[in-house]
Amino acid sequence: MQYLRWFLLPFSLIYGLVVVIRNWLYDAGFFKSHAFDIPVICIGNLEIGGAGKSPMTEHIVGLLKDEHKVATLSRGYGRETKGFLLAATTSTATQIGDEPSQFKHKFRDVTVAVCEDRVVGIEQLKANHDVIVMDDAFQHRAVKPGLSVLLFDYKNLQKPQIILPAGNLRESFSGRWRADIIVVTKCPAGINENDMTSCYNKLTPLSSQPLFFSSIAYKPLQTLDGASADISVDADTTVFLLTGIANPVPLVNYIGQSNARVIHHKYPDHHQFTTKNIVKLADEFKACASQKKIIITTEKDAQRLGIHELAGLPVYVQPIGVGFLNDAKPVFDKLIQNYVREH
Repeated sequence: MQYLRWFLLPFSLIYGLVVVIRNWLYDAGFFKSHAFDIPVICIGNLEIGGAGKSPMTEHIVGLLKDEHKVATLSRGYGRETKGFLLAATTSTATQIGDEPSQFKHKFRDVTVAVCEDRVVGIEQLKANHDVIVMDDAFQHRAVKPGLSVLLFDYKNLQKPQIILPAGNLRESFSGRWRADIIVVTKCPAGINENDMTSCYNKLTPLSSQPLFFSSIAYKPLQTLDGASADISVDADTTVFLLTGIANPVPLVNYIGQSNARVIHHKYPDHHQFTTKNIVKLADEFKACASQKKIIITTEKDAQRLGIHELAGLPVYVQPIGVGFLNDAKPVFDKLIQNYVREH
């Protein structure tokens, strides 16, 4: 299948040309990029799929929320509604999207909004907020953010950087030079200085673009309502893992380190779990003869999980965060805080 994608290269050239022209029209001023008089932070990536945008959004929101009135603004991918909406604590993933639902579930006192048109969304939010954090908006050129944080998945960075449909890039690799900060995410535990230098040489950041490296910080398991879970996973445990995310491999590997038996129910990114999907999981779980068995899902997937078929079963959520390497967290945090205070 991978080799078949090479036959799509002519289409990538056409798509890439269209994107280059579009970006040039924005850069030249033919298409308008709207700047705002409040701090607007954009978090994004060049690739389709997950590079850790949600954990980074949560990290920045958590960093700023105690001193500033923060709002997050997302497209609300996969929702069944349209236009500008403010999330409530009772909002569902079908109403606002799974990632905004996750944000609201975690930060109940923070404004979470969705809108396909980010300019419209910011106009609705700017009067009552000190800073707006846009999730997955690097290609939304109609907004000119004050600070752009661009993420690259470490593993995918090692591959050829090819535009859709032959590759996975939404735009040319040269688009990275629009960013203010670059972060290589999901770095493996064994990453060394040579590996980081190789990433630096591939990214060739500008002198004005600080480069950070981070890993996935796995946190203790929680219940579906966010409470701490007094549960351990070991070699005697059978884990039924339910995922509908872009790249579940790191999570599978993390759980596998415990030597647990993992039965993975894997679905595409943003998959809307059906009753059939959940009943299948529940039936397999009940039929499993293991004495110690649990169900684990991700924070994002938990927002789309129909729990009535899993009632009475031990379902846990695996939270994740951002772990900065080289003790760089204070430096990164200060860059974010200084930008907001200065603007």
